[in-house]
Amino acid sequence: MSFGLNRAEVIGRLGADVTVNHLASGGRVANLSIATDESYIDKTSGERVDKTEWHRAVTFQPGLVDMLVKNARKGRLVYVAGKLQTRRWRKEGEDSDRFSTEILLAPGSRVQFLDRPNGNGAAAEAGEPANGSAMPADASQAEGQGDQIPF
Repeated sequence: MSFGLNRAEVIGRLGADVTVNHLASGGRVANLSIATDESYIDKTSGERVDKTEWHRAVTFQPGLVDMLVKNARKGRLVYVAGKLQTRRWRKEGEDSDRFSTEILLAPGSRVQFLDRPNGNGAAAEAGEPANGSAMPADASQAEGQGDQIPF
């Protein structure tokens, strides 16, 4: 028996509103584009370098698609936890395959918005919980308490 762990967690800002496409089977697929930022000091110049990494997240879960349509807007701060999946396809007229690695939000995954819809930085409730993952009940109360731990 072999074991493995396939888990991806990202906190970042949405680069665009959620896009929803309809499948031939009648279902829907929602796609998110999430930007994460990091910085480092360049060893040769000594200057700070900012770097943005883009992540794609996808879900086929009807309830999660509905929640994202209502709440996933460009600029929102979001936490997603799912598993990595690489798709392979070939475009008509091309000789080589194309690949796309994305975070699959399947049952048991989590999506949590970490700001209010107007972007003021406080934790917000995102309508119905996504795949059974609710926001912490005291998250909005923790704002404004500085360095104090709210429990």
